[in-house]
Amino acid sequence: MKIALLGLGKEGQATEKYFESHFNDIEIDAFENFTPEEIRQKDFTNYDMVFRSPSVPPLNLPNESSVTKYFFDHCPCPIIGVTGTKGKGTTCSFIYTILKALNEDSYLVGNIGTPAIDILDKLTPDSVVVYEMSSFQLWDLQKSPHIAVVGQLEPDHLNIHKDYADYLSAKANICRHQAADDYCIYYSHNPESAKIATLSPAHKIPYPFDVPAEITEAIQLPGEHNKNNAFAAIAAVASYKNLSPDDFIATYESTIIKGIKNFKGLPHRLEFLRELTGVKYYDDNFSTNPSSTRVAINAFPDDNVIAIIGGRDKTNNADLPEIYEILQAPQVKNVILIGESGHALAEKYQDIRFIIAESLEEAINIAREKAEVISPAIVLMSPAAASFDMFENVYDRGAQYQALIKQL
Repeated sequence: MKIALLGLGKEGQATEKYFESHFNDIEIDAFENFTPEEIRQKDFTNYDMVFRSPSVPPLNLPNESSVTKYFFDHCPCPIIGVTGTKGKGTTCSFIYTILKALNEDSYLVGNIGTPAIDILDKLTPDSVVVYEMSSFQLWDLQKSPHIAVVGQLEPDHLNIHKDYADYLSAKANICRHQAADDYCIYYSHNPESAKIATLSPAHKIPYPFDVPAEITEAIQLPGEHNKNNAFAAIAAVASYKNLSPDDFIATYESTIIKGIKNFKGLPHRLEFLRELTGVKYYDDNFSTNPSSTRVAINAFPDDNVIAIIGGRDKTNNADLPEIYEILQAPQVKNVILIGESGHALAEKYQDIRFIIAESLEEAINIAREKAEVISPAIVLMSPAAASFDMFENVYDRGAQYQALIKQL
């Protein structure tokens, strides 16, 4: 067997390891550092399978696949798939902790960090997989999970997708191929999510919905959006149990509360770091677009917020007006701007609250100084942009931010 790997990141390496351990007569060629145009010009007719990494657009080759497609073809157990522009990792984690509280043999994979192919050999028909699915993983998927969760959708990744319609079409594959006995859970306050749900023939469950106050009080994370993520998770696990959310809560309320309490949040998603001299520091570095930064700022409506904003723009600065509008929230007292989009914001809008910093360390020092003057206050890094102008990736940006905060 001869396989081509288009990309040798975490998922590519996991694929290479899997096939080398399962096939004796295997030849694997890995391709890296290419553009989509360059890869389309290559001849892959001599390969039995061509695995594209998530960020490589579909090539429409007859022998083309992906880890997601391979996993769906070989997974022996139900899959709970979760997508959305932001919040899918948190929703997946809520689902996983509730399943664990129910003592289910559950696994959390996908965009959240663990390649699905890593756990394929561990699964039995009695297992359940929680799969965080990006638009890139869904792009050419021809099967849908038994339970699909469609969260809030906003324009994103338009530097990779040709337009918003292409992005939404990829997202829709999470429920487009479902059957009548499957479940589609969707965020009813978002028209795009509701529209995608209409493509599914499955049982449809809208959220948010009413839950007992004890469940809401168990949520450890700030913000209305995290309540909605928890509601989506409850609906997903209820569907796995073939129950309505109401019946599931009535039967398992104490277990649901236990599972929700066990989840303290994901790194770099509105993560509380520390409090120092009346200032609380939060890391929201996974906010790479305006909509997620809006959610982060709205999570603190009654606080004095010093925001750190900016990075690699993904829209040719088309989103600057939206970012500026978000920063008009009355709780935002100062904005420390970094990176390419930060400089573009400062140039476009002569706002007296805006302060340019040439490094992350300088931004934190300025933010601390401004916050301590008005303490109690919050320093919130929620960039509304990608990380690649100043950092290796979003994890590197978050790690550097956390290290500098710990040194204060």
